[in-house]
Amino acid sequence: MSTLAHTMMTPARSADSGLSGPGEADRYPYAEAPAPDRVGAPAWEGADPELGRAGRRAAGSRGRGLHGQLVQQLGQMIVSGDLGADRPLVPEEIGQRFEVSRTVVRESLRVLEAKGLVSARPNVGTRVRPVSDWNLLDPDIIEWRAFGPQRDDQHRELSELRWTIEPLAARLAAGHGREDIQQRLADMVEIMGHTLGRGDALTFARADAEFHSLLIQVAGNRMLEHLSGIVSAALQVSGGPATGCDRPNETSLAHHGRIVDALATGDGAAAEAAMRQLLTVHPEVERVVPAPREH
Repeated sequence: MSTLAHTMMTPARSADSGLSGPGEADRYPYAEAPAPDRVGAPAWEGADPELGRAGRRAAGSRGRGLHGQLVQQLGQMIVSGDLGADRPLVPEEIGQRFEVSRTVVRESLRVLEAKGLVSARPNVGTRVRPVSDWNLLDPDIIEWRAFGPQRDDQHRELSELRWTIEPLAARLAAGHGREDIQQRLADMVEIMGHTLGRGDALTFARADAEFHSLLIQVAGNRMLEHLSGIVSAALQVSGGPATGCDRPNETSLAHHGRIVDALATGDGAAAEAAMRQLLTVHPEVERVVPAPREH
C-alpha cells in the first residue's frame, strides 16, 4: 500500500473553529428565562458550567484549547436555534458561565462574526444574525447544520451542490495531465479497496475525502478549488440523503476507479459520466438528484 495511507491529507476545515470531528462536543440547551439583572439577556441556564475545566482537559488531545471549544459550543447553539436574535450575547456572561477569559470570549465571537453568525455593533451589542447572513459554505456551519434541526435540508442542499460541481471538476481534471496527482488519486482508490475488504469504514472515508478534494484541486479552476472544503465537509456528515460515497461498496469503488482511468486517458466525458454515476442517489431519496440519463 502507498505510504500515502499514513500521511493522508485530512479534509479542509476552518483552523479557527477548533473542531476535530463532527458531533464530538455535547450540545448545551438554552434556557428561556432571562438573567435577573438584565432584561432579555441569556441566562445560560442548562449550559455546561464545566466547559472551561473540560476544555483544559481535552486541549492536549484536540490541540485546539478553550478558544476552539467555545466556538464549537456557541456555533452549535446558534445554528440549532438555541440562541436567537431576540437576546444579546453578553461577553461577560459567556465568560462567567463557561469559565473562560475575556480574551477567549472575544476571539471566539470574532470567529463567529467572520462566519456571519453574529454581529457586534455599538449601543446594540453582539446579536445572532439571520440565516440569510450566514456563510452557509463554511465547513463548520455545514457540520453544525448537519447535526441540528436543519439536518435534512443541509444534506439535500449538499447533495445538490455536489451534483453541480463535481462532475464538472472531473471533466476539467481530465484536461490537466498531472501524473503526480493522478498517482495520488490511484493511491486513494487502492487504499479504499484495501479498507473495504477489511471493513475499515473510517480509513475508507478519509481516502474518499482526499480523492474528491484532489480531483477538484486539479481541475484547474480556482473558484472550484475554493469549494473543495465544502465537499470534504459534505463527506464527513451522515444521516441524510445517501450517495454512492456515503455507502462504501464495490460499486462505489468501481466508479472511483473509472474516474481515475478516464483521467489517465484524458477522457473528460467519461470522467464526468463516472462521477455522475458515483453521485447518483439511492432510490429512497431519488427526489434529491435525478439519475443520469442513458444515451
